[in-house]
Amino acid sequence: MTQPTYESVYRASVEDPEAFWLDAARAVDWVTPPTRALDDSAAPLYRWFPDGELNTCVNAVDRHVAAGHGERTALVYDSAVLGVQEHISYSQLQERVARFAGALAAQGIRKGDRVLLYMPMIAESVVAMLACARIGAVHSVVFGGFAPKELASRIDDSQPVAVVTASGGVEPKRRIEYLPAIEEALQLSDHAPSAVLVHERDGFTTSVADARERAGGNGGPAWLSWAEAQDGVEPAEPVTVKATDPLYILYTSGTTGKPKGVVRDNGGHAVALAWSMANIYDVRARDVMWTASDVGWVVGHSYIVYAPLLAGATTVVYEGKPVGTPDAGAFWKRVEEHGVKVLFTAPTALRAIRKADPEGEFVARYDTTSLQALFVAGERLDPETYHWAARVLGVPVVDHWWQTETGWAICSNPFGIERLPIVPGSPTVPVPGFHVEILDPIGEPLGPGEEGNIAVRLPLPPGTLATLWGSDERFVSSYLAAFPGYYATGDSGYIDENGYVFVMGRTDDVINVSGHRLSTGQMEQIVATHPDVAECAVIGVNDPLKGQRPSGYVVLKTGAEITQEQLREDLVSMVRSQIGPVADFKDVAVVEALPKTRSGKILRKTMRQMADGEQYVVPSTIEDHSVLEALSSILAPKA
Repeated sequence: MTQPTYESVYRASVEDPEAFWLDAARAVDWVTPPTRALDDSAAPLYRWFPDGELNTCVNAVDRHVAAGHGERTALVYDSAVLGVQEHISYSQLQERVARFAGALAAQGIRKGDRVLLYMPMIAESVVAMLACARIGAVHSVVFGGFAPKELASRIDDSQPVAVVTASGGVEPKRRIEYLPAIEEALQLSDHAPSAVLVHERDGFTTSVADARERAGGNGGPAWLSWAEAQDGVEPAEPVTVKATDPLYILYTSGTTGKPKGVVRDNGGHAVALAWSMANIYDVRARDVMWTASDVGWVVGHSYIVYAPLLAGATTVVYEGKPVGTPDAGAFWKRVEEHGVKVLFTAPTALRAIRKADPEGEFVARYDTTSLQALFVAGERLDPETYHWAARVLGVPVVDHWWQTETGWAICSNPFGIERLPIVPGSPTVPVPGFHVEILDPIGEPLGPGEEGNIAVRLPLPPGTLATLWGSDERFVSSYLAAFPGYYATGDSGYIDENGYVFVMGRTDDVINVSGHRLSTGQMEQIVATHPDVAECAVIGVNDPLKGQRPSGYVVLKTGAEITQEQLREDLVSMVRSQIGPVADFKDVAVVEALPKTRSGKILRKTMRQMADGEQYVVPSTIEDHSVLEALSSILAPKA
């Protein structure tokens, strides 16, 4: 049998999505197998596998045990900050999930009820998510450490019956107490959950007993420890749900300040993620996939929790940092110890490692021969970081591009189908199912090499957002109204003559310099190639004469001795030679660090607002407020 090519698979997915996705659905165990793939009766709202029924937890856990694979390792919990490792088999995971699902059911949680999770990177986070899926409850994971106000807004929007949390999160140099944040959020929110279930961890100040005592007599929720909640309860059997029933809500920041709750269904999600493991990542049963992210983000939902388990593979839950726990060899140590086949992380993590270990000396200390590919997403992978990672690891480095809304990759090198040539700066080609086009401002298609709005023709494939929680209208106005018949990604880019997609940045990262539309992403790629630059951001700053002017902010590699003036001269010359004088790139500032979200995205919009003297709101997702504070004088508008 001949191996299918990417071209043939992609063509099948866009020419006959009905047949393509019904065939893909055979990788999932159904209670009621679907006879139809796509329901377009309410277009532009689409539903996948409308007559199918299943349980996602069964597909992720129980079916592997039933097939006789219960002894396989499902999950490795590896805490670099605590020096603890735990290997959990599929049988053990099934037992733990069923017991905690029973605890949720004992609190009155039923199919369709929401459960809010506010958890650190521990095995119990995965258990809690799967337990919700087991009983048909809808989980909404909020990144552990979010401010109480942000937590309260998500409580009010999703209206959970219960909150599941832990004593706190452990950072290299501090512990973050979660329970006071939960208590404050409950005081701020209008909606009142009936219970708070807490996994108690050692070394934290606030206990369940403390919170219970403070809540006593106030008519607030019942506070229970993880152990108390499970005491004497029967393990829960899986509940059958419709493929179109929601599996989870995951919030992404909205421009109005009101969070947008992305809704993921059960059936399309399971089919898409199972398909992606084999065809994008080339990960199968028994393989080890480590996604160095957090369960609070979409990458963690898809590729720490659900996709590896759907495939019968082993997933790694890592509580630690790329550097500092204890050094820049932390990732490579895990690759060796756990036999990781595929590592998935963000460019910001690689840049942090590269800054601390520019020659890759730490890589040489470990046996990384199990590693077959490094996948990267979350931020643009600048060519310099790509070349560094490829050189020190000696494996393919695959940039791929996707969003919270899509749930899995829009563009990637399809390693499980055909390994296409890697082009630095490009996430390669559209993934089968995603009909990607470049549109001008009025929605007309553009030709090869022409930069415009990246859009995906409807219907989106399975596994993408079904709607926004509680608001189909907001879903349509936010994503589908700009270009009728398309999902607007909000990103700018182009497709070259070979079909490779180049994502240049958010559409608001395209600046206008003296009437010329220029991409700050393109300038960043050039700046990042300087041998002394570890990381950079280029933003457009208001200019009374030219409209906007590009300004660069640069973090130097450890040990770099170049002066700021020499660096500025170098970078101005590089941008001028590769883009031309039209770029008018003259402003360069060396900074200690760039402000980022906890998932690694650089806060370019906030930097731009500060530089323009505009009112700005510090995003709730910011990792370190002190970085913005340190930048305030550098970014302040010049008189």
